[in-house]
Amino acid sequence: MSEANQLVCSTVACSTYLLEPIRMKALLALEDGRTFTCKSFTGPGEIGGEVVFNTSMTGYQEVLTDPSYSGQMVTMTYPLIGNYGVNLEDVESDRIHVAAFLVKEYQSFPSNYRSTLSLADYLKEQGVLGIEDFDTRALTRHIRKAGAMRAFISTEDLDPSSCVNRAREIPSIKGQDLTKTVTTQTPYYWTNGKPMLCEPGTTSLTKKIWKYKGEKFSVVAFDFGIKYNMLRCLESRGVEVVVVPGCTQAHTVKAMEPDGILLSNGPGDPEPVTYAIETIRSLLGVVPMFGICLGHQLLGLALGGKTFKLKFGHRGANQPVKNLLTGKIEITSQNHGFAVDVHSLQGKNIEITHINLNDNTLEGFRHKELPILTAQYHPEASPGPHDAKYLFDEFKNMMQKNNA
Repeated sequence: MSEANQLVCSTVACSTYLLEPIRMKALLALEDGRTFTCKSFTGPGEIGGEVVFNTSMTGYQEVLTDPSYSGQMVTMTYPLIGNYGVNLEDVESDRIHVAAFLVKEYQSFPSNYRSTLSLADYLKEQGVLGIEDFDTRALTRHIRKAGAMRAFISTEDLDPSSCVNRAREIPSIKGQDLTKTVTTQTPYYWTNGKPMLCEPGTTSLTKKIWKYKGEKFSVVAFDFGIKYNMLRCLESRGVEVVVVPGCTQAHTVKAMEPDGILLSNGPGDPEPVTYAIETIRSLLGVVPMFGICLGHQLLGLALGGKTFKLKFGHRGANQPVKNLLTGKIEITSQNHGFAVDVHSLQGKNIEITHINLNDNTLEGFRHKELPILTAQYHPEASPGPHDAKYLFDEFKNMMQKNNA
């Protein structure tokens, strides 16, 4: 190819990045009456949800595809978003789950060798509203003071009082079972870094479903909104994983005869997910169990504890957690708006292993007799630091010990 033709091809390949997105006037209205004028960088639209903030400096693609954000509009506190575009590798599920994406300044000219798409195009492809050009720090401070709350965004209705009223009509996340909206409907294997539907004839979940039984540890992963990197972490440790719907019953799991059970992250309030709580209670002590985020909360409820809604939640890749077993401080990635009441676990034969250093809330526990391990934060670190990835090794060690 001639140098001239190479230049033409290069220009064509980059042409999508040279087109400025069309900015439209928009309004963000909170249920308490606070409003922010802003602009949409993804075209027209209206959407409502709970507005929250994330303090990560990078990792916006992982944030967008995290099912735990279902029903929420995410504000990034870092001011410049979109500068490295979007790629096909850094996804945590099969689609975007945030209701809307709120940034201070959208960067329409991404620069990264892995980038295949601009952030605006990525959002538009999936019908997700993105807004910019407003004071995200002021919004964050307001949420910290008043708490996470319902909000409404519109490019069509710019009347403040109307949008505030529409925000107040949005159902509260508290009391909703949002796992039903994000869980898989079909069991699948996690193989070579990607999901693979179970072969015909193996969808009746029995011990015959395992391809490497005896060669690898087998783990049933409950999908309450599971992130792909949890599955990557298990596979990288030589574990065979079958992901099942969040409503899978205890007798089905017992029939599969796994070596371990992973209870995944997921969105919203754990208390309405009563079917999962009952299933987990029936599986206590059967095989080692590892609960992450929502899975941690569901385990707490199954053991007789209680949960409560945090004022504004923990969301970001820089949350300090103290490991009470080692005395070390871990910087962790987190995304949750509910927590287990640490006092409600007293007298339940529980050992508290991790606490949040910002507000002293519970971040992890173990059972003193049963093979149970939990983390409120995200040890798979996507996005975020790798300080807590050792928990996957501890889960594997629990399975080894249980099989000895």
